[in-house]
Amino acid sequence: MSRTTVNRVLLGVAGLVLFAVGVLVLAGGLDLYGRLGVDPPGWWPLTSPDQPVVSVESRTHWSDQGWWWPAVIGGLVVVVAGAAWWLFAQLRRSGPATVGVPTPGASGLRLRLRSRALEEVLETGAVALPEVDRADVHLVRGPRHPRLRAAVRLTPGGDPAALVEHFETGPRTDARTSLGLAELPADLRVRVVAAKPAAPGRGGRRKHPRVR
Repeated sequence: MSRTTVNRVLLGVAGLVLFAVGVLVLAGGLDLYGRLGVDPPGWWPLTSPDQPVVSVESRTHWSDQGWWWPAVIGGLVVVVAGAAWWLFAQLRRSGPATVGVPTPGASGLRLRLRSRALEEVLETGAVALPEVDRADVHLVRGPRHPRLRAAVRLTPGGDPAALVEHFETGPRTDARTSLGLAELPADLRVRVVAAKPAAPGRGGRRKHPRVR
């Protein structure tokens, strides 16, 4: 699962929880239960404007149990550790922020290129290849030993073998030459989009394999 997917799931879950809590607090604070004649369950939080969000009974219900405080502290530690891990994952980049570009004929000049700019150029070059529907390219590892990680989606009926050859002689070779590297390893993941099923009576279905 990619970092973007994890972020979306976490943000979606957090948003739903906060929205539900906000609706409950708002309904109790505006006395909507009394105005609408709704009788909420006894355990329902904040049923009237004069009631605190967390009642005294709720705060002290388990406080005399020996497992209560260890459980609370352990839960808070897990939450803080998870939040710290998530923050560290956002700040950490799997590859170098910049890469050096050779400047032949310009002695003493050091030129560096943002990795994201190089990735965008490679993605544009990959999308321009025949039968390519979408491409996602990332530069990983250190600046002295970079490595490409690419995910390419082909149109229905695309030829993965032809794509590998075009990617090797096109974007990968261009990037290696531009960076002045003798080698530029690459991990290429290819997926072929399945064709839409044909309408009944028009030849049936034609299946296209998905290659990774």
